Amino acid sequence: MTPSNDTHGSEDRTSGPLTAVTGASGALGGRVAKRLTRAGVPVRLLGRDPSRLPELPGADTAPAAPYGDGEAMRRALAGAHTLFLVSAHESPDRVREHVSAVDAATAAGVERIVYVSFLGAAPDATFTFARDHWETEAHIRVSGVRHTFLRDSWYLAGLPAMTGTDGVLRGPAGDGRVAAVAHEDIADAATAVLLPAGGPDGDAAHDGVTYDLTGPEAFTLAEAAEELSRAAGRTITYVPQTREEAYASRSRYGAQDWEVAGWVTSYEAIAAGEMAAVSDAVPRLTGRPAKDLATYLREHPDSYRHLLTPG
Repeated sequence: MTPSNDTHGSEDRTSGPLTAVTGASGALGGRVAKRLTRAGVPVRLLGRDPSRLPELPGADTAPAAPYGDGEAMRRALAGAHTLFLVSAHESPDRVREHVSAVDAATAAGVERIVYVSFLGAAPDATFTFARDHWETEAHIRVSGVRHTFLRDSWYLAGLPAMTGTDGVLRGPAGDGRVAAVAHEDIADAATAVLLPAGGPDGDAAHDGVTYDLTGPEAFTLAEAAEELSRAAGRTITYVPQTREEAYASRSRYGAQDWEVAGWVTSYEAIAAGEMAAVSDAVPRLTGRPAKDLATYLREHPDSYRHLLTPG
């Protein structure tokens, strides 16, 4: 079954095993929850703040369940067959929070975890946050629970978001390439993995599989700037930085060192060639091509609205 796009409406009846969806107030978890409820899957929405979770026909909302609160997570996951685990917000404690959530899931009897990881996750990844994902994957592997990993590339939405109102995209990415991917494509691929096929164990084909979720082509940030220029109707440029320049230009935000390191190394991972992979997982799972940057910008004009008028 091919997942639907974001549209209103829902099936009136749900059946089958319960799927718990985390991050349902966010861009990815919310899309996945909508797709599952439209497909008639019983869904439970989890979040730190239940008041921020969407109201979806056929879905119930768990009490507050922060990842780091193992007991709250265990209660929230009681009776769930599958957990769609969206990674926590970046923090020095993120791996500990993930471990707590995974342990709570296994204690609650969850049989399967689909975890949103990151492309190139490895213990020595250039992108520091990708190392967190590797550690989380490693813990899920040894937990004994059935699992699938979705390793997302950069988000297409991040390209206009990281471009300043002055029309400049800055970072130490050199002339490296990135196959950035749309949230919609990740959500559709995730839904295809989550949907039971022929019964509670019909999703076993995805067990132990890691899917790299990317766009259809890898491009440089200079090429991304050219595409942004066409969309915005003004010149957008990419300015490659050295590591020192990158840290200096971001010092004004007052962020902690670990956070700035994550920002800078995300670009350096592109320069190192760690984001250039192009996968066919999105079309294989969804039955349609992945969106390219031009298509994304055409469908999401609000994403670059801040670039329409020179800042």
